[in-house]
Amino acid sequence: MTKNPYLNALAAAIYIVVIVLVMQYGIANHGDREETIVVPIVILSLFTLSAAMMGYIFLFQPIRMYLDGAKSEAVDLFLKTVAGFAGLTILIIFIMFSGIF
Repeated sequence: MTKNPYLNALAAAIYIVVIVLVMQYGIANHGDREETIVVPIVILSLFTLSAAMMGYIFLFQPIRMYLDGAKSEAVDLFLKTVAGFAGLTILIIFIMFSGIF
């Protein structure tokens, strides 16, 4: 990703929003389907894809920086990205419990 931790955190949040929107408006509106073996396959596949995406968003740039010798900057980028994402998560939780949406 980028060397901007807040853009990385925002990218993670946007990825989650896209997945939720697809699940909410795409999958949910297909009526009453029988649950088949495909449902657990899709769920596990989405979980695996999400783990890979979050790993890429959170870890790719810090690992590159760390291997290039910028160890303290790499750790700082990772921690700021996690802190930025935690801040967004707290904001979303606050909005959820405040009744704004």
